[in-house]
Amino acid sequence: MTKRKIDGGLYLVVDPGLQLDVLLAKIKAAIEGGVSVVQVWNHWNEAQDKQAVVNAICAVAHASNIPVLINDAWELLHTTALDGVHFDALPNDLNEIRQTIQRPFIMGITCGNDLTRIHWANNNGCDYVSFCSMFPSASAGACEIVQQETVLQARAITGLPIFLAGGITANNLSLLAGTGFNGVALISAILHAEDPKKAAAYFTTQLKELHTHEGITH
Repeated sequence: MTKRKIDGGLYLVVDPGLQLDVLLAKIKAAIEGGVSVVQVWNHWNEAQDKQAVVNAICAVAHASNIPVLINDAWELLHTTALDGVHFDALPNDLNEIRQTIQRPFIMGITCGNDLTRIHWANNNGCDYVSFCSMFPSASAGACEIVQQETVLQARAITGLPIFLAGGITANNLSLLAGTGFNGVALISAILHAEDPKKAAAYFTTQLKELHTHEGITH
């Protein structure tokens, strides 16, 4: 199985607790607008069939060769078409996880102002890192506010793609210019938009303009 690649762009985090047909339509529209990665938040209704929901999301995303990751619940890589896992905390036994999954998978980690996680990501085969939260946000939960200087320092430490997350909107995206990031992770700015395709296209265009100005490619 060939591992799909993550190198930047627009990273969409979705809530699987939403009505499935509505969620799938939003994901499809967002991908048409330029989303390049989908992550399934590990947040479920009690009676949900997790495997069926994940596989339905994967079917929509994989039709456009877009990778799908699960937040934390790496066990679902066994029974679904998931491409990888995004950890919010450092996994206790990464070697055991790899031996259990026994196939190539994408791995990302959430980072804050402590740069030791960047070194961990470099040393443990991560495919990307994500900083949370850049701005105050209800969905960011307990994430600390990340200083832009931290992102700059991380850029000097790692060549991995860097995503920024938490409270990012059309109005504050430009404030992140100059930090060396490769992409942004969004939830409400896409999922709660009247037109997810249009919203995704706007962010995709803004990212390209910022990166063209800074000479960043992805």
